Amino acid sequence: MANSVYLGIDYGERRIGLAKSDPTGLIASAYKTIVVKSLNAALKEIAEDIEKWQVTAVVVGYPVAENGGHFGERCLMVDDFIQRLRKYYQGPVYKIDERFSSAEAEQTLHLFHKKIRQDKGRVDRIAAAIILQRFLDERKEEP
Repeated sequence: MANSVYLGIDYGERRIGLAKSDPTGLIASAYKTIVVKSLNAALKEIAEDIEKWQVTAVVVGYPVAENGGHFGERCLMVDDFIQRLRKYYQGPVYKIDERFSSAEAEQTLHLFHKKIRQDKGRVDRIAAAIILQRFLDERKEEP
């Protein structure tokens, strides 16, 4: 596939971090953060991005519990978000374990001496890129 752009989503009730891959589907980059005023407006904005970038598939971070087994209330919220997204996008949607992605994003920002308090949206964008990169790396390893 010459053009396989993937969209990564770090879903949150207040902010949704987005990342997108390069056209080869190998490298994820933080893209933007949507401040959620209404979920429908946020979904429409995501749908516009999907169309603009001609997205092949969407990858959503899935909040599996740290012990690896429990699917709690946050998972139900993400499932609901995915169901609502399907009204705007009928292509493939993958759920990827997002454990530690926000912590990893914060560590990355600290490495570059960036203040998190001033731009929490940056953490969401970077977390989305980490989630998407995990998916892209797993795809590369498949035979």
